[in-house]
Amino acid sequence: MAKIKLLIVDDSALIRQMLTHIFNESGDIEVVGTASDPIIAREKIKALNPDVLTLDVEMPRMDGLTFLRNLMRLRPMPVVMISTLTEKGAEVTLEALSLGAVDFVAKPKVDVTQGLLAYADEIVEKIRMASQAKVNTLAVNQAKGMMYGSTDVTSLGVKKHFKTTHKVVALGSSTGGTEAVKQLVRNLPKSAPAIVISQHLPVAFSASFAKHVDDASEMTACVASDGQLILPGHIYIAPGDQHLRVVRDGARYACRLDNGPPVNRHKPSVEVLFRSVAENVGSNAIGVMLTGMGADGAIAMKEMRDAGAINIVQDEASSVVWGMPGEAYKLGAAHHVLSLEKIAEKILALVD
Repeated sequence: MAKIKLLIVDDSALIRQMLTHIFNESGDIEVVGTASDPIIAREKIKALNPDVLTLDVEMPRMDGLTFLRNLMRLRPMPVVMISTLTEKGAEVTLEALSLGAVDFVAKPKVDVTQGLLAYADEIVEKIRMASQAKVNTLAVNQAKGMMYGSTDVTSLGVKKHFKTTHKVVALGSSTGGTEAVKQLVRNLPKSAPAIVISQHLPVAFSASFAKHVDDASEMTACVASDGQLILPGHIYIAPGDQHLRVVRDGARYACRLDNGPPVNRHKPSVEVLFRSVAENVGSNAIGVMLTGMGADGAIAMKEMRDAGAINIVQDEASSVVWGMPGEAYKLGAAHHVLSLEKIAEKILALVD
């Protein structure tokens, strides 16, 4: 099997050296070149025809976002961003994901060498996944998101007012999920049932992601807090360093944050969220699994189905990576397999 051809674009010689070492040790990834700025990168892309690009944000002569925007317009290809774990870095990275980047690698703020080596396996896996990601799907989904985002939900043939008191939508996502979530919630009214979300993101990204989701929807989105009541018209997002569970508070539901160890290598984990929903919400739940690498949440989504929940998984054609939804489908957890643009409509139909 041919190796994945990778081009590293970063103004830091140390980062270029460390990433080259990590990828060349993988056995199936070949670093065909490096570039210290986007101008050099542009010429090397033409000469080397890489399969995947890693891209830093802050670089001389042209910033990473401008380069990414031009790249996706002229020569779409899988890009993994190299991002700093800061609030500013979160905003820039989320914008990069909206422009078409597949995923990101968090650059440690201190001790870069040991930090990158500690996450070498995860970094390598992200490049492998990116080499198979559907970059054109990202662009199509974004265009459809803009189109459907301007459409009143009543035009989809679904009543805008419905009983939602006891319904909870539990949503899990990972790679490609930040944009998929925004597209989904664009098509939900403020009277929609409560949504609890476990999206794989670092804690430094949590507040920025919640703001992006809040801006995209009529619903009110926030980072979940411990003990917070779960109410219709609201979206509760797991903080990036804690698991989110749904518990009962009398006749109501509430958020419970859990600082336990990672599950399926993730914290927050979709598995933890979905299992709590299976145990405490049962047939009052709707499960949604969006695009993502791996299998986190698939087993617990089957438990949700067994407990009476109705489950929806995003289809392969509209997913950037059909890992998590694909695994849930294989386990028989899904009642409906739908394109991203159809999921909001189905949610509203299920609670009408």
